[in-house]
Amino acid sequence: MACVTVPVVTAVAVEAIRGLVKKYESKKEVPEMKFSRKLKWFSNLLFGGSALLLLEHVWHGEIVPWYPFLTGASNAEDAQTMLHEMSTVGVAMTGVVFVAWLGMLAFQAAVKRQAKAVVEK
Repeated sequence: MACVTVPVVTAVAVEAIRGLVKKYESKKEVPEMKFSRKLKWFSNLLFGGSALLLLEHVWHGEIVPWYPFLTGASNAEDAQTMLHEMSTVGVAMTGVVFVAWLGMLAFQAAVKRQAKAVVEK
């Protein structure tokens, strides 16, 4: 139901951090790929996955266009289940996206090392 909120909140926080990093990078001369660009990859992964998950929840009727918007928040018993889902499924999904992002960074670094080795030969 509300597991989508965890990656969305994380993406918003990453975008805020990205803004600070970008401001710092503008003051310093940063060679090659900037870290703010890598953070943008992460927020794009989070926002994109959240958009698909939001669409799926709307499709199944778990998110509705009237208050309280989440069908799981309509009574206290369902709210407890919803909070449990957020703390388990939402955090797990965000963790998987984080690991995928780390994999992207590792792949990018490996490609950069390979290209540097080819240029040096």
